[in-house]
Amino acid sequence: MILPIEPTLFLKQASLLPVVDVRSPGEFAQGHIPGAFSIPLFDDAERAVVGTLYVQSGREDAIRKGIEIAVPKTGGYLESLRKVSPPCKILLHCWRGGLRSEKMAEVFSNAGYEVGLLTGGYKAYRRTIREGLARPVKMMVLGGYTGSGKTALLHEIALKGEQVVDLEGLACHKGSVFGALGQPAQPTNEQFENNLYARWSELDFSRVVWMEDESRMIGRVTLPDPVVEHLSGGTLIRIELDFRIRIRRLVGEYAGFDMQLLSEAIKRIGERLGGTRTREAMEALENKRFDEVAAIVLSYYDKAYLFSMSRRKNKKIYDIPVSGENLKTDAARILEFALNCS
Repeated sequence: MILPIEPTLFLKQASLLPVVDVRSPGEFAQGHIPGAFSIPLFDDAERAVVGTLYVQSGREDAIRKGIEIAVPKTGGYLESLRKVSPPCKILLHCWRGGLRSEKMAEVFSNAGYEVGLLTGGYKAYRRTIREGLARPVKMMVLGGYTGSGKTALLHEIALKGEQVVDLEGLACHKGSVFGALGQPAQPTNEQFENNLYARWSELDFSRVVWMEDESRMIGRVTLPDPVVEHLSGGTLIRIELDFRIRIRRLVGEYAGFDMQLLSEAIKRIGERLGGTRTREAMEALENKRFDEVAAIVLSYYDKAYLFSMSRRKNKKIYDIPVSGENLKTDAARILEFALNCS
């Protein structure tokens, strides 16, 4: 049995049922529904051949070639699916909900699977998640200078039962030129948006959502416009932490990394630091005076943060000092403060 399913219902069922993506491996790598299994009808080269034939000779010749490629591989498709799921209900999609998904759905249906087919395909899914990310939300934004421990505080706030979306965690990057150190490879921008929506769809929008204040870019990924609007329109709580504690925190976080990687990161902001400050930072790094390196780098990031604050649209901005000595105490103080200023 093959049943068409509109995107919103498809995504609800995707948390319970296997999702099979029959697009090519290259399409899947660019972006896919989180948790989906790749069982491509065509590999990348085969897809290129069929696509070229469609353009040069027309639809019928392309379909004929596609059948010629796909039929001998039917057994392989079924073997791949059985590794994912025994015969039961599955969800399936291609790019636009066209011939690729229809033909694979027929193969799997004939093998005893009930197939839910995504109406409009992955393209409709992408449109649906963009609309979902634009949904109004009660946003609390945690801001502050680099080295203030915002991410750790957000995690502690989450442990206290609040809803938190960790943008840096999803982006696999901590935001600064040092932000990729110790992190897995960043997802593609498309996959970042998909992963973000997977977390977004879990939220209770009758309650407050917490995020860390971020610029539009986190490493190489870009925040979707609706999320940028949420951040700029939310209540901004800026934590204030002693400069010396910020230095200590950054040294503890980054001094253990390879010296060459640290040197390359400093060079990436060399033009903005200026020649003299860059040389001082490199000399301090070479002599393992990490406190001095952190202080020089913070001089740049603090100025950048003040400039970004001057351009913020947030109507509600509140400052709160924290000790930096006890995460639980600081998080509890922030939550109590947020309750009073919301």
